[in-house]
Amino acid sequence: MSIKHIENINIQAAKKTFGLQHWSNGYFDISDDGDIVINNPSNKDIEPLSLMKVIKGMEDRELQMPVVLRIENILDQSICDINETFRSVIEQEGYQNDYRGVYPIKVNQQAHIIEEIANFGARYQHGFEVGSKAEMIAALSTLEQPDRLIICNGYKDQEFIDLGLQAIKLGFHCFFVIETLTELPIIIRRSQALGISPYIGVRIKMTSKVGGHWNSTTGDRSVFGLSSSQLIQVIDELKAHDMLDCLQLLHCHLGSQIPNIRDIRGGVVEACRYYADLCKEGAAMSYIDLGGGLAVDYTGAQSNGGQSRNYSLREYCEDIVDTIKTTLASYQLEHPVIVTESGRATVAYSSILLFNILDVAQFEPLSIQGNDVDEHELIKDMREILSYLKPQRVQECYNDAHYYRDEVRELFKRGQIDLRMRSIAENLFLHILHSIRDVLNTMERIPTELEGLDESLADIYYGNFSLFQSLPDSWAIDQLFPIMPIHRLDEKLTRRAVLADITCDCDGKIDRFIADHDSQKTLPLHPINLGEEYYLGVFLVGAYQETLGDLHNLFGDTNVVSIRLNDDSSFDFVKEIHGDTISDVLSYVEFEPKEMQLRFRNTVESAVREGRINARERQTIIKAFNASMHGYTYYENEEDAYQEKSNKNNNELPINQAEKQIAEAVL
Repeated sequence: MSIKHIENINIQAAKKTFGLQHWSNGYFDISDDGDIVINNPSNKDIEPLSLMKVIKGMEDRELQMPVVLRIENILDQSICDINETFRSVIEQEGYQNDYRGVYPIKVNQQAHIIEEIANFGARYQHGFEVGSKAEMIAALSTLEQPDRLIICNGYKDQEFIDLGLQAIKLGFHCFFVIETLTELPIIIRRSQALGISPYIGVRIKMTSKVGGHWNSTTGDRSVFGLSSSQLIQVIDELKAHDMLDCLQLLHCHLGSQIPNIRDIRGGVVEACRYYADLCKEGAAMSYIDLGGGLAVDYTGAQSNGGQSRNYSLREYCEDIVDTIKTTLASYQLEHPVIVTESGRATVAYSSILLFNILDVAQFEPLSIQGNDVDEHELIKDMREILSYLKPQRVQECYNDAHYYRDEVRELFKRGQIDLRMRSIAENLFLHILHSIRDVLNTMERIPTELEGLDESLADIYYGNFSLFQSLPDSWAIDQLFPIMPIHRLDEKLTRRAVLADITCDCDGKIDRFIADHDSQKTLPLHPINLGEEYYLGVFLVGAYQETLGDLHNLFGDTNVVSIRLNDDSSFDFVKEIHGDTISDVLSYVEFEPKEMQLRFRNTVESAVREGRINARERQTIIKAFNASMHGYTYYENEEDAYQEKSNKNNNELPINQAEKQIAEAVL
C-alpha cells in the first residue's frame, strides 16, 4: 500500500469523523495535503485556498492567534443564495410580487459585516432590521441606495422615530413596527409635526408554536407584539387620525433557528389570517414580514433537532411562497411583498475562530516500578488487580481499583502514607484504568458504569482563546459549533481530548462536540509535535458570537482578518484589525492607563529610594510594564513581539487602536 493511499484513508476518515461535508454547505473541504481549504463559492473550478496559507499570511503581518477569520465571498454568497432562491421560486410559483430581504444588525454588528452586506446587497435591494438608535445610525450611514427597506423593531422613543421619518424623506422604506401601544402616539405626533407620512407595521403575537431553543418568542407571554385586542386599538387610533393608509406591513417572528419546516408553514398560515383581516379593516397592506427563523445546520444531521434543520433553503422559500399564495387566494387579495429577516443563515458560515494549542495534559501512567518490600499493603493489592483482569471480571477490577485508590488517599490525609507512596498508587490506578479500557475494546457489551471510561481518560488540550469572549453561546446555551484541526488531516487521529481555554474559570472548557450527526464528549485530535504549532478552527461562528462576547479575565477582542478569494486562486487581505491591547481592555473597565503608568513609576521609584533595586533595574521594570500595556491580551509566542513593544518610546502612552489607525491615516 502506498503512502499516498494511507493519507487518503486518513482524510476520508477525518471527513466522516467531523461531518465536514454535512455542515459546511460546500464552503470547506480537505486537500490531499491534509489541510482545510476554502472553496470559492462563485466558482467551484477554482483551486481552493488552504487555511494554512492564510495563517502564513497572518504570521507575515504579525497577527497572532487567536484570530477571527472572515471570508467576504461566503458572506456575499449567502446574500445571493437567499435572494436568488426566493426569486426563482416566485417565478416558478407565479407569485405576483417580490421578495425583499433585510439583515438584522443585532446578529453581528461589526462594521465590516454591515458595510459588506450594504455594498453587495445593493443589487438585491437588501435592507436592514434595526432595534436601537445606534443600529439605525449604522444602517443610515451604510445604505446609499434609495428604496432599501429599514425595519424598525424594539422600543422607539422620539429621537428614534425622528431618525426614521427623516430616512423616509431621503427615500428609504423605513417601517416603524409597533411593538407596544405606547409607541403609536409618538409616531402620530412626530409625523404630524414634521409633515412626513410614516410607514407603519404591526407585530402580532403568534400562537403557533415552534421547536428549538428560541420558541418563547411566540404565544401570549411573548415579550414583544400586540394581542388581537391591542391590534384593534391600533387600527381604531389610526382611523381616528385618518392615517390607516400608513399601515402597510404585518410583522411576525416565529423564532430563531427553527429546525422543523412544518412549524414554519403553520406560522405563515396564521400570519396570513391576520394579514387578510387587516386588509378587511381598510389598512393599505402590501408587505408581510415573517421575521427570522431560517436555521443553520450546525450538526449536519438534517433533522428537526434544535441545532439542525430538516429542510433546504429552497424548501424554506417554496413553503413560504406557496403558503402565502394559497392562503390569500381564498380572500382574493393581491400578493404582498415577502420580507424575511434572516441573520444567522446570512453570516454564520462566513467566520471562523482560529487558535493554537498551548499545552496538553495527558492522563497516561508512567512506567511501573518493581515491588518495594516496604510497600504498603494497599499498593500491593492494587498491583494484584492486573493479575485477574479479564473480560468476565472487568467491573470487579474497576471497583477494586477505585476502592484501593480512595483508601490510599484517606491514609495520606491522616499522614499515614507519604507523598511518594501516594504518587505510586495514583500511577498504578491510571495504569489499571488504561488496561481496563484495552479489555473493553475487545468486548461486545460494555457495563453501563464503564461506558464513560474513555472520557475520563481523555486529554485536555489548552487552546489560546477565551470561551467567554469568542464562543459565549457554547458556555451560555450549550450551542454546538463544528470544531476540528485545520491541518495534518492526512495523519491518523490518535488522541481524544476536551478543550480548555486560557481563562481562570472551570467553565472555560468545551466538552461536547459534533460527531456523525450527533454529539460526543471528546474531540479526536493529533498528538502535538514538539516545536510545531497545532491549529484548530471553530466554524459557523459568524452569528452572535462577536456581539455577545465579554471581558472575562480581561481577555479582549481577538485579532480579526477579512479575506477575499480571487478568480486566479489567489486571495487578498482586505481588512485586518488588531485585537484589544491590555491598555484597551483596562480602559473598558474604567481604569486610566496614563494614571496607572504614573502610579507604577512611583512604586518603582520608591523601590529605588529604599535600595531594593538600582536605577538601571528601574528602567528595565518600567519598560516591561509599558510593553505589556501595549500587548495583546492573549498568549503571545514570539519573543520578538515582546521586544518590539519594549523598544517603543518609554513615554508613549497606550491609545485606542481605532484612534491610532485614524491618526496614521491622517498622517
